[in-house]
Amino acid sequence: MKRHVIVIGGGVAGMQCAAELATQDINVTLIEKDSDIGGKVRGWHKLFPTFTPADEVLSGLRHKMAITSNITIKTGCQATKITPHKVTLSSGEEFSCDAVVIATGYTLFDARIKEEYGYGIYDNVITSADLEEMFNKGDVRMKDGSTPRRIAILHCVGSRDEKVCQRHCSKVCCVTGVKQAIELKQLYPAADVFNFYMDIRMFGPGYEEMYREAQQQYNVHFVRGRISEVSPNIDNRLQIKAEDTLTGRPLKIGVDMLVLLIGMRSNDLNVNLQEEGGLRRQDSGFMQPKDSFLHNTESNVEGIFYAGAITAPKNVAEALNDGATAALSVTAWLNKQ
Repeated sequence: MKRHVIVIGGGVAGMQCAAELATQDINVTLIEKDSDIGGKVRGWHKLFPTFTPADEVLSGLRHKMAITSNITIKTGCQATKITPHKVTLSSGEEFSCDAVVIATGYTLFDARIKEEYGYGIYDNVITSADLEEMFNKGDVRMKDGSTPRRIAILHCVGSRDEKVCQRHCSKVCCVTGVKQAIELKQLYPAADVFNFYMDIRMFGPGYEEMYREAQQQYNVHFVRGRISEVSPNIDNRLQIKAEDTLTGRPLKIGVDMLVLLIGMRSNDLNVNLQEEGGLRRQDSGFMQPKDSFLHNTESNVEGIFYAGAITAPKNVAEALNDGATAALSVTAWLNKQ
């Protein structure tokens, strides 16, 4: 009789894990709460640092899943109770299984919490997710339909911020800010684009090169400092107050658009996993793997595994690798049973 594994979460990590498990002749049920699989990558335009269209990655994953008959996809449903051998859905439906992989990812920080930046209050204050949606439509416009000439991008909104209980670094914000700045300059070469940052953390192959390219080829401006206040001008532009922490001088600058680089926070579901499933959770709210080195896709409960950003902020490439690694871990564990 074929073994059966349930993968919870249909983002790129869950899709990769399901596809790899299926190649081992394991039946997989993929459970996704949204109406379609693909997770947050569905909302991305291009992926750093190669500017590969996000659709290409998703199409490749969909193809890997489609060439096997071992995967059953259930969308529009959410797992409410998880044990190593049974998963209960919000509908009351129950599935028996031999192992479970949890790949439920992360939640984007709600920028409205940082009221001083004016998201949801002032026109033309948008998030990095909003900007990706505009890129996908092929047009970045202000509320009145005009073209932005001066754009500010603010890093670390909802990351490294004890005031909102988000002390961790979201890891991808810096590189996302650089990528989006380049895309804005490609779309509007005459526009002035400013990146306000705490520290530029460009770790990853091709990241530093992309940062240099943004400065040298696209003339993107980088300002080390946090924005303290945003307010509208009489001409409906945005007035930004900040401090350049390299020079120690206060700054006041008018822009047409402000982009808030929102970070990753842990899912609310993680609390239930800890309280009801006995799974360990980190101080950041992300789930705690068995260890950070040899068993980083395993949980502290036998038969329950992790893939992707459920354990920490990760980029798309890392999430894909995590999905494949989780599949190997599950297969090795099942073979020992």
